[in-house]
Amino acid sequence: MDGQVAGTSMDVDGEEYHQNQVPVLRSSSPVQRASSVPHRLPHFTVGYVYSADMMLHSSATGEHPEQPERISRIRTAIRDANLLSKMKQIPIRPVKQDEALLVHSQEHWHKVLAIQSMTQSEIFESEAYYESLSLYVTSGTTRAARLSCGGVIEACLAVARGELKKAFAIVRPPGHHAEPEEHMGFCFFNNVAVAAKVTQFLTPVRKILILDWDVHHGNGTQRAFNDDDSVLYISLHRYERGQFYPCGSFGSMESCGEGAGLGYSVNIPWPRKGMTDADYIHAFQQIVMPIGMEFAPDLVIISAGFDAAAGDDLGECFVSPAGYAHMTHMLAGLAGGNLVVALEGGYNLDSISNSALAVARILLGEAPPELSPMVASEAGTETVWQVAMEQSKYWKSVNPKACEPREEVEEISFSIPEILKGHRQHFLYTQYQMLQVPLMTKMFEERFGSQVMCTSDFLENPTIIVFVHEFGNLRIELDGKPTCDVQMENSYLIDFSKELISWVRKENYALLDVNVFPRPFASPLPRGHKHVESWPRDVLTYLWDNYLQLSGAKNIIFIGHGPGCHALMELIEHRPVNMIRYVNAVIQVVGNMKIPLIPKDAEELRTWYSKNSIVIVHPEHPAFAPEAKILKRHGRVLQIDESKPIKLIMKALPLIKDNIKQSLVGKPQ
Repeated sequence: MDGQVAGTSMDVDGEEYHQNQVPVLRSSSPVQRASSVPHRLPHFTVGYVYSADMMLHSSATGEHPEQPERISRIRTAIRDANLLSKMKQIPIRPVKQDEALLVHSQEHWHKVLAIQSMTQSEIFESEAYYESLSLYVTSGTTRAARLSCGGVIEACLAVARGELKKAFAIVRPPGHHAEPEEHMGFCFFNNVAVAAKVTQFLTPVRKILILDWDVHHGNGTQRAFNDDDSVLYISLHRYERGQFYPCGSFGSMESCGEGAGLGYSVNIPWPRKGMTDADYIHAFQQIVMPIGMEFAPDLVIISAGFDAAAGDDLGECFVSPAGYAHMTHMLAGLAGGNLVVALEGGYNLDSISNSALAVARILLGEAPPELSPMVASEAGTETVWQVAMEQSKYWKSVNPKACEPREEVEEISFSIPEILKGHRQHFLYTQYQMLQVPLMTKMFEERFGSQVMCTSDFLENPTIIVFVHEFGNLRIELDGKPTCDVQMENSYLIDFSKELISWVRKENYALLDVNVFPRPFASPLPRGHKHVESWPRDVLTYLWDNYLQLSGAKNIIFIGHGPGCHALMELIEHRPVNMIRYVNAVIQVVGNMKIPLIPKDAEELRTWYSKNSIVIVHPEHPAFAPEAKILKRHGRVLQIDESKPIKLIMKALPLIKDNIKQSLVGKPQ
């Protein structure tokens, strides 16, 4: 063993270490340990992964931002701060084929392996192809990529098996852009995704949170777990309407997963450059940590790209080392402290080494440095609020109301929907003495309070008309496109229901008026409510069960308008037996919207609906296109020669009146 002694090993940079990674100190007059003093090996709780072989992946020009010195500078910074000796070096190895195939395809595996066999001329000739994928390749690329992925695997396994509490994988090339079928964006294997899959396969760890604070969206990582509810993926990144790399809508706030994974992808897409500590901390406090605590992971993995750091020309943001320290500190409070940090991007050598050092200090138990008082930017607070509105569909711990952007005039302002609700409530009361129907649950009252009105004879009248709709139309005239200022004197509300309600009261029918446009996100949604679209159906079902069925009505007629048509159809699907028994007629004024359908497997309901419904549309409705087909499940579809939806119900009013009258012939009134 040239230059080494038994019991020691040489690390990849040529520094001599014991197997427990404590440096061997040479002395001409060594102090002998007393035979009575037992030899104790140091106990490590934090580890790191590193190999200089990952620096073999290097561009020919030496000018590429993803340069080998990224990892050596980080290791040097940690060593010079006297922290490396407090961390156990975890042995590194290349990723195995069966491990990579947990995420990537066989074709992808062979594609990356083939790079090591390319000649210099082949590398030169393929340069344009790889540049189109934002990659470069050399003879050392394959080994570096396999070590990078294998290193993150070993870091995760060491923590998942309880050998360590925390680990820092100082690896390159990065991985979070690599998709199951394609390498791209400086990435060859998706290090974190493969490591997460291997960890779930080989250890008791099941629930994993991957927090990606790289300035670019980790498209590959989200793709790997898009339909998986065992891995929660959260990414904070520049998005800029899908124009920032990797581009497209996959990193939008509406991209929340699919299938079983719906709600388990959380994107916080910054709309511009220049985001700061205040913006990131605000997002952590309002989105990341509430969702993280509700998910309760067994392991947290940080995809730690430092290209949002101040000084990075690619990221152009201003996150400080202290900001990264605070984010790491918060995440360390999850999963019982089981935390792995895996390097992703970051291309300013000073910024990346200072930021990584700040993270390493937190891993070793130091407190994060104090941050000066700060306020998130308008773009940051607006983004976080919009994300909160989206994610509150899936996570009850996210409260959009708590992070709604504050305006200077907020305390004296009213939203347009609230004004319209107030107007309608006042109109129905003063003109027809209609009263507000109490909704006995907090959720319904918050979303539909003052939107359900009834006539005073509602519980006694033998005939009830149930009118289900959203708001009337606002006609607004603008001063000009650049300012969008409203000319108040030339703007007005069109309430299409005036004539209908007047006729209903003239005929001495009772009226239940239901506006199914819910007040947006009054409080967090219950975990069982996955979609805001279910609220109109739920409130109609509540009204049916608690009021309509308990009333003295012998005849019930439903009238749906616009979006109210779909809410009505969902009620009919949920209470089919009651509909057939108690409802005389269903009148749907669809307008331009899609015609709702009765379910295929409900034969009796379909027959009843076809006989007792009319569906009013205009002649140019898509249902009458040559390739379209009107089905029995659509009901009895009738055309009214009026293309403007707002005028359709007014022009159809004579037909509606006749249909109601016919449905009551021979019925007790």
